[in-house]
Amino acid sequence: MAAPDRNMALEMVRGTEAAAMAAGRWMGKGDKNAADAAAVLAMRNMLNSVAMDGEIVIGEGEKDKTEFLFTGEKVGTGDPPSVDIALDPIDGTRLTSLGLPGAISVVAVSDKGSIIRPPYMFYINKIIVGPEASDVIDIEAPVEENIQRVAKRKGKAVDDVTVVVLDRPRHEDLISEIRKAGARIKLIPDGDIAGALLTCKNQMGTDLLIGIGGSSEAVITACAIKAFGGNMQCQIWAKDAHEAARAREMGIDLDKILGLDDLVKSDNVFFAATGITDGEFLEGVRYEGSFIRTSSMVVRSRSGTIRYVEGIHRPQKLALISDVDYLKGI
Repeated sequence: MAAPDRNMALEMVRGTEAAAMAAGRWMGKGDKNAADAAAVLAMRNMLNSVAMDGEIVIGEGEKDKTEFLFTGEKVGTGDPPSVDIALDPIDGTRLTSLGLPGAISVVAVSDKGSIIRPPYMFYINKIIVGPEASDVIDIEAPVEENIQRVAKRKGKAVDDVTVVVLDRPRHEDLISEIRKAGARIKLIPDGDIAGALLTCKNQMGTDLLIGIGGSSEAVITACAIKAFGGNMQCQIWAKDAHEAARAREMGIDLDKILGLDDLVKSDNVFFAATGITDGEFLEGVRYEGSFIRTSSMVVRSRSGTIRYVEGIHRPQKLALISDVDYLKGI
C-alpha cells in the first residue's frame, strides 16, 4: 500500500483561518472594503508561507484592479508542487459588514492547469446537489422534474425537498417554478458558495441549489462540490441581447452545458473554508479575550475525507511570528 501523500487542505485552512480572524474584527461595522482588505492581507501572508508554486486563477480580480491576491499572482515559497489556486477571502463581504450570518473564507487548490478561468463579465446559471443525488440532475430539464428526481433518489416527498436560491430579482420566475412544484425554498441574501455547501451536509436539510451567480464563485463552488463528491451542472448566462452578442464574439457557446470536469479537470482537489459570521454550516469567529476561536472544514476529493477543525488561536503569540496584527481589539 502506498503511504498517504500530502493533504494540502490542512495547510490551506491556515489561510482561511487568518482571513476570517482579520475580517471578523469588522463584523457589523458597515465597511465591507475594510473587511475585505484585512482578509486579503491576512490570507496572502499565510499562503506565502506554504511550500508550493501556486498561481491564483480565481482571485480578487485582475492586477490593475487589486493589489493583492489578483488573478495571475504567484503565491507560496516557489517550491513544488505547482498548483492552481481559487480563493475568496470573504464570500459574503456585505454579510460581514452588516453582521449577517453566512460569511465564510474559502480556498481551493488543484493540479496546475486544471481550474478553468471563467469570463468574469458573465454570470453562470447552475444546479447543484450533494453526493446522494449526484447522478440525477439535468440543467436542461424543467425545475419541477429535477426536484422530483432528487426527491425520489433521496427517498423523501417533494414537499420535503428544500432548494437554496440567491435572493435576486432575476430569480422571480425560478422561485415561482419551485413553489409550483411544491418544494420548500431557502432564500439567501449573499454567499453563493456557502449556500452550495449546504447541499452536501445531510444535517442541513438542504437538497438543491439552483440559480444564477457570479462566474468566479461558480468555479470555486465546483472545486468544493467535487471535493465533497456532489454534482454541479451549469451554463454561462447572458443578462441581455447585448451581452449575448458579446459572448458570441468571444466564441462562447451559451448553450453548452458545463459539468464539474469542465470547471475542474483534476480529481485531486483540496478545499478549505472558515466561518466569519455564524452560519448553518460553520460558526463564526469568536474573540474571547486572550483567545480567538475559529470553526473550519477541510476536504480532499481523492480520499473523500471531511474534517471539521476548531482552532484556538493565541494572538499574542501570532504577533511574534506574523506580519498580521491579530492583537487588534485586545
